[in-house]
Amino acid sequence: MKRIAIFASGSGTNAENIITYFQENKKAEVVLVLSNNPNALVLDRAKALNVNTLVFSKAQLNDPKWAAVNLVELDLDLIVLAGFLWKFPEHLLEIAQNKVVNVHPALLPKYGGKGMYGMHVHKAIVDNKEQESGITIHFVNEHYDEGAVVFQAKCRINTTDTPSDVAAKIHQLEMKHFPEVIQQILSDHG
Repeated sequence: MKRIAIFASGSGTNAENIITYFQENKKAEVVLVLSNNPNALVLDRAKALNVNTLVFSKAQLNDPKWAAVNLVELDLDLIVLAGFLWKFPEHLLEIAQNKVVNVHPALLPKYGGKGMYGMHVHKAIVDNKEQESGITIHFVNEHYDEGAVVFQAKCRINTTDTPSDVAAKIHQLEMKHFPEVIQQILSDHG
């Protein structure tokens, strides 16, 4: 069975959706949820679904020895960033080459880069009067939101939409597509 770890910083609805998806289809399992935020709701969601959790500091994440003990030994097939807001360290990208994916709440390359996450993205989309937005699932590299695109899904943006309306549309796309795309990535990579 394929093994997945999820990094998340917030409420964890995407992480919960991914965990539940794989608990039901049995093609992979989420073995660990990691967070830089000790108060993140994602930790409660993971524990409620019987998934181990780990809270870490920036110093730990940037320490190759910490990664070796906490990640390498898990023999992971994929690391999923689901609302994880820190830049992923290069030493981890070297260890997990082409095994780290992220979901971005816009159609990259538009509205990507440092500081472009969550409501910042949705506000920029509304402010710029975009007619569509969507999600981009991509591999993670050493630059924010510049890794190879795996999948995109679009939604229409109405002139009356607020940033919160856009966020709701994006969340629906994430819930629908993210677990399926993760499964496809795992299938494609043996």
